[in-house]
Amino acid sequence: MDQENQIFGIRAIIEAIEAGKDIDKVFLQKDAQGELMNELIKSLKRNNINFSYVPIEKLNRLTKKNHQGAIGTIAPITFISLEELVETTLEKKDKPLFVVLDQLSDARNFGAIIRTAVCCGADGIIISKNGAAPVNGDTIKTSAGAVFNIPICKVDHIKDAVFYLQGSGVVTLGATEKAEKEIYDVDLNVPVAIIMGSEDRGINPSVLKIIDEKAKLPMFSSIDSLNVSVACGAFLYEIIRQRR
Repeated sequence: MDQENQIFGIRAIIEAIEAGKDIDKVFLQKDAQGELMNELIKSLKRNNINFSYVPIEKLNRLTKKNHQGAIGTIAPITFISLEELVETTLEKKDKPLFVVLDQLSDARNFGAIIRTAVCCGADGIIISKNGAAPVNGDTIKTSAGAVFNIPICKVDHIKDAVFYLQGSGVVTLGATEKAEKEIYDVDLNVPVAIIMGSEDRGINPSVLKIIDEKAKLPMFSSIDSLNVSVACGAFLYEIIRQRR
């Protein structure tokens, strides 16, 4: 956890939430009790802020200061809404390109995808509020600073984002080894959103059911999948190839 983006103390985190700060993640001490702690937990749930319970030893490793059983991180970027991202992009481009990350949890994979997305001219990245990789020091470093050069939005549910994109005329394409088509057989010269799944489970089955297209990359070994950031790069560059 980056010290410069760290916020500690129950009241401090509550005030940060009330001030509208973009809080990525909050760690709460296991079995912590008290009226103020209950107020914080209610505020976290009400604002859909990602939090988890951890042993006090972890909190003590994160800071030597008086954390009162609660430590959070403030995102170094400002997130925008899905509606603003899609509407403003469609006003400027006929064939926008979005990247949707369904429960991607590794900050370095996240950073690598951001870097490639920026290099490929993607218009925005969509992640879920809960369970997604944080925008932290590892993300910023792996992205080589590209995180500051592309809009990122958080949504309550990836399914809702898919429905909104489809309603806006954007084709939703899921990267999955379960697909029958290869990426090279899909028309990508259209408004498109690529959906990449988590490192261990892939795209959520409920999301797979509603997307427009599914595609895979050809594999020539017993290893049946690529690192998610590598696979995303292959998909993005096939879009560039088709659109040139």
